[in-house]
Amino acid sequence: MLESFVVRAALAGTAVALAAAPIGCFVVWRRMAYFGDATAHAAILGVALSLAFEQSIFAGTLVVSVFMAYVVSTLSWRGYAMDTLLGVLAHSALAFGLVAVSFVPGVRVDLNAYLFGDILAVNATDLLIMWVGAMLVSGLVVWRWSALLLTTLNGELAHASGIDPRREQLLLTLSLAIVVVVAIKVVGALLITALLIIPAAVARPLSKTPERMAIYAVLVGVLSILSGLTASWYMDTPTGPTIVCVSAILFVCTNLLPVAWRRS
Repeated sequence: MLESFVVRAALAGTAVALAAAPIGCFVVWRRMAYFGDATAHAAILGVALSLAFEQSIFAGTLVVSVFMAYVVSTLSWRGYAMDTLLGVLAHSALAFGLVAVSFVPGVRVDLNAYLFGDILAVNATDLLIMWVGAMLVSGLVVWRWSALLLTTLNGELAHASGIDPRREQLLLTLSLAIVVVVAIKVVGALLITALLIIPAAVARPLSKTPERMAIYAVLVGVLSILSGLTASWYMDTPTGPTIVCVSAILFVCTNLLPVAWRRS
């Protein structure tokens, strides 16, 4: 079955949706969209370092993404303006990554595959890494769900309950870094944040509880992946952007159209 690149692409996309959707809910609740951008952009620097040291792309992006997540999580508790901090780190990491790639000798790499994704090029090894990462993130979210949710709702209440908000935020940011590593080959560094946020935003008006929102976000993510993959196949369009377009259409259908109907 894994001989079919379409099936591999569908399985890879499902793994990304499984990892990204629950984390995306916390990104939406905590208004951390720009943080997702910063971590995703840092992945390009990880790609450059992987090529320079002849290491696995996944290893390089994981190291840099985790480092970026740790830096942002640490500095955010020291009084820095979050939007300014993330803006500086996101664009600096992306710029350094693009420049670093040009200095790697004897390597010609198509950066579009890492900027916008190339899900159809996923191989069996990539697929294994993606599913391991997805299972790890899902396990962390299930294990720390109550603590993460309480910290998101009220940090002081969480602290009074014996939960360290800094630890939970660090755990969340590290999970987000793993999601970036899992998703970079599917939708690319520039579109990862869309796959984090849009399924959660689609699920929000359909859900009455946080748990339902996370489950619906996973379903929306899988639907977006499979529908985008199918549409890309028949229309011969870039797969990563097509997946995001499908997610955007679902967002319009669940959020904007009902508002327009009520006003009319």
